[in-house]
Amino acid sequence: MTDNTPDKTSNTHSNPAGEQEKFILTLDNGTQSIRALLFDLQGNLVAKSRIELEAYFSKNPGWAEQEPEYFWQMLGKACQALWQQPEVKAQNLREKVAAVTVTTQRGTVINLDKNGQPLRPAILWLDQRLADIKQKMPWYWRVIFSCIRQSQVIDYFRRKAQANWLMQNQPEIWQKTDKFLLLSGYLTYRLTGNFKDSVGSIVAYLPYDYKKQRWASRSDWKWQALPVKESMLSELVKPGETLGEITEQAAAFTGIKAGTKLIASASDKACEVLGSGCISPETASLSYGTTATINTNNARYVEPQPFIPPYTSAIPEQYNSEVMIYRGFWMVNWFKQEFGQREMQRAKELGVTPESLFDELVGEVPPGSMGLMLQPYWSPGLKNLEAKGAIIGFGDVHTRAHIYRSILEGLAYALREGRESLEKRQGKKITRLMVSGGGSQSDAAMQLTADIFNLPACRPHTYETSGLGAAINAAVGSGYFNDYQQAIAAMTRVEQTFTPDRENVRLYNKLYNQVYRKMYRQLKPIYQQIKKITGYPE
Repeated sequence: MTDNTPDKTSNTHSNPAGEQEKFILTLDNGTQSIRALLFDLQGNLVAKSRIELEAYFSKNPGWAEQEPEYFWQMLGKACQALWQQPEVKAQNLREKVAAVTVTTQRGTVINLDKNGQPLRPAILWLDQRLADIKQKMPWYWRVIFSCIRQSQVIDYFRRKAQANWLMQNQPEIWQKTDKFLLLSGYLTYRLTGNFKDSVGSIVAYLPYDYKKQRWASRSDWKWQALPVKESMLSELVKPGETLGEITEQAAAFTGIKAGTKLIASASDKACEVLGSGCISPETASLSYGTTATINTNNARYVEPQPFIPPYTSAIPEQYNSEVMIYRGFWMVNWFKQEFGQREMQRAKELGVTPESLFDELVGEVPPGSMGLMLQPYWSPGLKNLEAKGAIIGFGDVHTRAHIYRSILEGLAYALREGRESLEKRQGKKITRLMVSGGGSQSDAAMQLTADIFNLPACRPHTYETSGLGAAINAAVGSGYFNDYQQAIAAMTRVEQTFTPDRENVRLYNKLYNQVYRKMYRQLKPIYQQIKKITGYPE
């Protein structure tokens, strides 16, 4: 499905002098869709095409794969759909594109042979396969990991690394692998012919030094934990630097002018932080996307949890301290598919967004969902490998509306817990929330977020914050702004602010402190027994 509907835009901010006719093209390859987004230097989304993706196919339970060529074909389709829009053609906007940038989903890896051809389907970040690691790390590393109580985390890293699974299960493929790229690096290669990538896109089970923002030194333990060679990896550049120029071949396929510069941005989450205007640790970026996250941007290296590194920021030489809830807003989509067909069909008939009708569903239920409490660990994380999801407090009064609201509240509780952890680690209070992702389009989700956090929850002026963040990278890299502060001031703004309701704040504080925070501790032994009996989750 192609969506050509632009976001709401505002013309209250003027462009840099003399640059009114310059536009940035962002290619945003997410999990559910790929978008071609045209931004002006005010941060207005002036044109958009959206192609829904078949997110993945699965040959075995837990696998999530997609053909690399499919991503490339859909990118070309999104670009061509953009150029065919009447307003784009009428204003000749394609000729006014000053720079192109790419932001993608994180952690999706692709094997290429020496001719640059894919050797197998890409393994997506959603993939759950694990390698069976039998070879031990050198004794000195085992001693160090044991002393810092991180042996289990390192073992999980080794088992989760796609490179280890490939070497173990498809050795003939691994032996032929000349380049082992992330999706961002692959699309850069297809657009420019260069094996380059942004440091801001490196979020994966690879030998990367998050503190120094470069491939790890030869003495780093990751080189012994993985079969990857440095020659297999992309050359890294900083966000805002040039990755290359659009080749004649890529221009013919996408319709982008040959010779246009491709500017490095960062991963989708890092670009969301930037596109939301979050530049200081006092403002947190909440992403209600497939994976729900809370991020703060820091000029210094701040681990969100002990021994869990901050990711590279979309702002050069800075960091995003992130707490992640796997399968976050995926749960909302799951609910809609399993229990919300009535609203989905009605929305189609009325010509309104499904979110507006689901907001009505939330409105039928009081804050606190009449005691229905959800713990959103639908997929485990590094620090809670045995975790499972839970909903407690059921009674005969509860309906699907209560379940839906409890999902939204459970995600907000989990992210509030992440906020408290970030505040301790960074030594600074979070005083404002910028909320993006699909869930930010729900007024109900925005209001209960403000109530649960007891903080103003702000909705940015554009839904496409990851695309906007990437465009900011390209605008600064192209010299249209002196620095990121100037670019953020010109290209980002708040559309609407939701303020906490005092009565709801009191209720949520009690539920959070007296119930939610105790749930995992009380349920953990039961989760461990479930895992012991069933083997799930592995």
